[in-house]
Amino acid sequence: MSEKSKAIWLAGLLAIAAIVWYFERRGPSAPSLDSSDAAFSYRPLGVENPALQREKLDHSRTAEYRSSGRDLFSGIAIPPADTAPKEEAHAPVGPVVPLPPPPPALPVGMKFFGYGTVPNGTAKRAFLSDGEQIYIVAEGETLLGKFRVVKIGNANLDFEEIATGRRGSTSLTDEPATAPAS
Repeated sequence: MSEKSKAIWLAGLLAIAAIVWYFERRGPSAPSLDSSDAAFSYRPLGVENPALQREKLDHSRTAEYRSSGRDLFSGIAIPPADTAPKEEAHAPVGPVVPLPPPPPALPVGMKFFGYGTVPNGTAKRAFLSDGEQIYIVAEGETLLGKFRVVKIGNANLDFEEIATGRRGSTSLTDEPATAPAS
């Protein structure tokens, strides 16, 4: 920005400040309070009986405070007590939503007993045993033509049942699989 444009901006801002100052000084001034004006404008409050009401004072002194259980310093109110009579439970009206089927499981006796990788950087391989039979499968491969191995973790094996698409998981077992007899 050049010096000339800076000077023009400064002159414009000073002109605006002068206009604001002028209208502020010229505007309506605060009315002066005169003691004679205050005497004429006084009106007493509309109280029927200005006497001290001792019965109300005594009642407020003898009143006992009962807490509603609400914390005064919390913005969250407690829900009101349910005083309505309880109705008997009725069977739900409308369509019955079936529960989702349980996750699939590997065949009985099949155990996930380990995993490993080949040094050339291939995917993990899971080692499963079914009695005397040992299966070695990688992620994405099928097992027994029924299950697809989705993920091989450090402590579990995630798989998917091919026919239904349901997913399941099995944990790594600590007991070693028995080697097949030769």
